[in-house]
Amino acid sequence: MAIKIVVPELGESVLEATVSRWLKKPGDFVNVGDVLVELETDKVNLEVGAKGSGVLQKIEVPEGKDVKVGDVLGMIEEKAEEPKPSSTEPEPAVAETKEAEKEREPATATSGKDGREMRQTAPQVTPVASRLARANDVDISKISGTGSEGRVTKADVELFLEGQGTPTENEKQPQAESPSGMISEPKLVESASESPSASAQRREERMRMSRRRRTIAQRLLEAKQNTAMLTTFNEIDMGAVMDLRSRRNEEFQKRFGIKLGFTSFFVKAAVSALKTFPQINAEIDGEDIVLKHYYDIGMAVGSSEGLVVPVIRNADQLSFAEIEKQVKDFVAKTDQGKLSIEDLRGGTFTITNGGVFGSLLSTPILNPPQVGILGLHKIEERPIVQNGQIVIRPMMYVALSYDHRIVDGREAVQFLVHIKQLIEDPAWMLVEG
Repeated sequence: MAIKIVVPELGESVLEATVSRWLKKPGDFVNVGDVLVELETDKVNLEVGAKGSGVLQKIEVPEGKDVKVGDVLGMIEEKAEEPKPSSTEPEPAVAETKEAEKEREPATATSGKDGREMRQTAPQVTPVASRLARANDVDISKISGTGSEGRVTKADVELFLEGQGTPTENEKQPQAESPSGMISEPKLVESASESPSASAQRREERMRMSRRRRTIAQRLLEAKQNTAMLTTFNEIDMGAVMDLRSRRNEEFQKRFGIKLGFTSFFVKAAVSALKTFPQINAEIDGEDIVLKHYYDIGMAVGSSEGLVVPVIRNADQLSFAEIEKQVKDFVAKTDQGKLSIEDLRGGTFTITNGGVFGSLLSTPILNPPQVGILGLHKIEERPIVQNGQIVIRPMMYVALSYDHRIVDGREAVQFLVHIKQLIEDPAWMLVEG
């Protein structure tokens, strides 16, 4: 009996995916639960497993193609156990069999003292890094991982490739692989007057956008076209929070097992401001305004495959430690490619921190259907006037982008002033609970 490999439900509001990578090829025997293919959605990557044991008979959709929920990806010819080799086939030579066994065995290293063999486990690798390494014929075991738990990331592979130097025109140019799995030949642009060495340095590459990058591009453009977006700015003296962290961080870490960061202060301050100005915690539905009386705060996190926004749910009910632990968990999941649909679902307001990358000032773009997003930036010592005196203080610019259709400029400005007051005097957060 034939078993269909079908695109499963992809999660709330996710209708399409891209076939990222087939892990099995036609003719392979698979067991129930074996991962057959990886699908890339605009939010997360999903693995599709075998619903029964048998031989992968046919792949219906190749890598790089878009699919919808319910589409057939391939077929499995159901078999109870793996077929044994036919007795009519010639027996392989003993030497060849031993050699094949050696190739299948994990790499080993020999101790210099007692000659004992120590097995080396294969390094952990992100899917994108693995595809990039395969496309450029790179031995992944030679790369040191800088990701969580030593995981090899896309950036690690790129740094390794840069260290190998640029190939000359007589060498074969490596194929480049896009995040969606589509392989494209680098396009060389060369004029008649250019020397071979000059043309090798003027290389162009064309690759297909990943589904996530396509969706990000589409939604950002829609946000610019379909909202009356404006941005207002303010600056915050971070001295009080920095002083509190320096005095309490060690005790906080011993008690809760995590460092006290800036994120929890801004999440708490944002929730307080949203309660004071509820139209910024809302969305437009046709001719209606839907006010949200719950506070699910999205935290924008950059990844190698594009921006993702995991959501801290019911942030008003969480402690500082609980917020910091959730943010740390989101960052780890993002690095490992393990964010789930549930992690990314919904959100009533978003906070993005370009300051971690060195941004001094920016205008964040709305994350529809939300009508407000708070942008944080780099803390920089600047001279300011305080009590008639010029002093040097650690200052941060903050920005609020908002949909002017339902948020007036007065509320937007007061929203940032409210946050400024709480951050500059964090004791008020304790008063508000």
